Amino acid sequence: MSDDLVFSDEPVESTSFPATRAWHILVVDDEPAVHEVTKLVMAGFTMDGRSLQFTHCYSASEARAVLSEPNDIALILLDVVMETEHAGLDLARHIREVIGNLNVRIILRTGQPGQAPEEQVIRDYDINDYKEKTDLTRRKLITVFYAGLRAYRDLLRIENARQGLHRSIEAIGHVYTSQNLRSFASAVLEQVNYLLDLKGEGLCASRMSAYTASSANGHIRVLAATSAYSRLLVDEEIKNLPVDVQAALQRTLSEKCAHHGERHYAGYFRTKAGSESMIYMAFPEQIKSTALALLETFSANVAVAYDGLLLREETDSAQRATISILGGAIESRSREASLHLQRVGDVAVLLAQHSGLNEHEWELLRIAASLHDVGKVCIAESILNKPGPLSDEEWSIMKTHAELGQTMLSRSSLRVHEMAALIAKEHHERWDGTGYPLGLQGDSISLAGRISAVADVLDSLVGVRCYKAAWPLQEALQYLYDNAGTQFDPSLIAIVREQRAAIEAIYAD
Repeated sequence: MSDDLVFSDEPVESTSFPATRAWHILVVDDEPAVHEVTKLVMAGFTMDGRSLQFTHCYSASEARAVLSEPNDIALILLDVVMETEHAGLDLARHIREVIGNLNVRIILRTGQPGQAPEEQVIRDYDINDYKEKTDLTRRKLITVFYAGLRAYRDLLRIENARQGLHRSIEAIGHVYTSQNLRSFASAVLEQVNYLLDLKGEGLCASRMSAYTASSANGHIRVLAATSAYSRLLVDEEIKNLPVDVQAALQRTLSEKCAHHGERHYAGYFRTKAGSESMIYMAFPEQIKSTALALLETFSANVAVAYDGLLLREETDSAQRATISILGGAIESRSREASLHLQRVGDVAVLLAQHSGLNEHEWELLRIAASLHDVGKVCIAESILNKPGPLSDEEWSIMKTHAELGQTMLSRSSLRVHEMAALIAKEHHERWDGTGYPLGLQGDSISLAGRISAVADVLDSLVGVRCYKAAWPLQEALQYLYDNAGTQFDPSLIAIVREQRAAIEAIYAD
């Protein structure tokens, strides 16, 4: 043959390694003998405990078809002259520039060096080595394989580290955006799977010794679980878990640190407030050291996020309780013992859910809407509780509660109070512009104000007031329907019609 391979009789070192996935080598050459000799010479070669697996192509076009499919080819031995004088060079450029594979190591081999001068080829083509076939002794070929495979391995390590860092940043970001403990726990499980690129099964458990009510002290409850543990109910204690999972969680809690086995990981988080939570993950294969390092980094960041989330939930809970107490005090001045504030909030959230607002905005609206009448604390009880019609003077005083409430709530820069101030000022505005205090019309009234107006009027009609008896729910709903486009935003009344069953459920309680 024209492109003879010359090998000296230098021995190949043979070492016994455990069986693992082989290095994938692609040989592209139009001489069948080249393929056979390469396989023969490299028989018994191993690196990092991995042997070689060869794929053979006899033309550049055949190799293009192979390379166009997903593959794990680490090293390509590529002839220059095949179906054309520059077929190998064109293929090398195609691999880098068209396919975009920058990791595979490309070794050009030629028996006709004059066809493609080495200096020009190295300069113009993204290859990793260029050898004349007559120069490749057995030892030199083995050296080429070691150098090429090590370079490929190290590139993959860098790429995996980069992807791991990217996934870690994304995963931590997803966890940080969680709005409550339940979504936080679910996000942790989801993002650990994403971070490790494994199909792990696991659960999050929590012992909230410094956060929850005293009835929960000392108990470990499940916050979230993947499908393998889906039979667990929310808040169920871990005594119903498999024995080995219980043992792993108890050990983690006892030792106050993470630990792992070959195929499981148990992480531990403790907040500054003293709350303790654990994550248990079981994996289908042995955990690698790189995966453990990512888990530890991720866990440390999750603990910070968890602490912040608990503080936020505690603050939000205190806010809700304070606002509820304040709203209740306002209601008690009007002598109507009712669930008015709760139902206004429930109806407002129902409308918000179908008006394009997000979950966070629903909850803000629930709280803010309960303060719609806060300005009534400034109105005399003789006017608030007058059983008959108000005089013109009294009505003028009563109407000031909208602006008074807005003034009071505007003293705070918290978002919930800003929304509440807007609602207090606008919940008596009308769609046709005949409301008070500003006579706003249509979309110039905020969506929160329009929603609160519907919720407030509906519940005021259904409830007992000092000046009126309670209306049946069906009559109150009909009032809303009849006043769509005049008093109320017609699009919101359309939602009321569509969600009539849900509204009836609110008033069935």
